[in-house]
Amino acid sequence: MEENKVRNLRKERIGIVVSNKMDKSIVVAEKKKVKHPIYGKFVNKTTKYHVHDETNDCNEGDTVRIMETRPLSKTKCWRVVEIIERAK
Repeated sequence: MEENKVRNLRKERIGIVVSNKMDKSIVVAEKKKVKHPIYGKFVNKTTKYHVHDETNDCNEGDTVRIMETRPLSKTKCWRVVEIIERAK
């Protein structure tokens, strides 16, 4: 019997590395502008993700693409897909 196993669509985010002090882990901040429901003003919102970085390749200030994955620890359920831009 041959089963077709199809992966579910996984969420992807782009953000900036805020911290790389942990071993094989980084913290990525995703910034977005959201319109306030009452006042109509655009407000900056920041979401931080704990991300698995297997090769310890990312540095602070790098722009990275991350993808959702299975839970790797209590707080980590994202992994690095690629480094889009290196920090200067």
